[in-house]
Amino acid sequence: MIKKSKNNRTGQGMLFCSFCGKMQSEVRKLVAGPTAYICDECIELCRYIVEEEEDNLVEKDSKKGLPHPKEIKKFLDQYVIGQEKTKKILSVAVYNHYKRLFSHVDPMESKFKKAMCF
Repeated sequence: MIKKSKNNRTGQGMLFCSFCGKMQSEVRKLVAGPTAYICDECIELCRYIVEEEEDNLVEKDSKKGLPHPKEIKKFLDQYVIGQEKTKKILSVAVYNHYKRLFSHVDPMESKFKKAMCF
């Protein structure tokens, strides 16, 4: 339900955010929907909540589908004859590469941390 109150000076209805109850004059922007209003602060809070949930889902999915080095080596065994040591090294390197790709760490930040180690 859309909330309105009478402004004593002008007699016009003041609009409220349907989520937090703040008046139109208390927020920067009030967006109108078919049956409700939402302020810019509530929109920002909703955006943050949705992004956090998406990050959690992506993180779970990325770790879920990541093959372990033993699985990668089994795959290599189908195509490469011999070279056991090389296949082990390569499978660990591929696994670490995928872990790095799916992590949400800024590569420049990690380079900076490495440079700062004494």
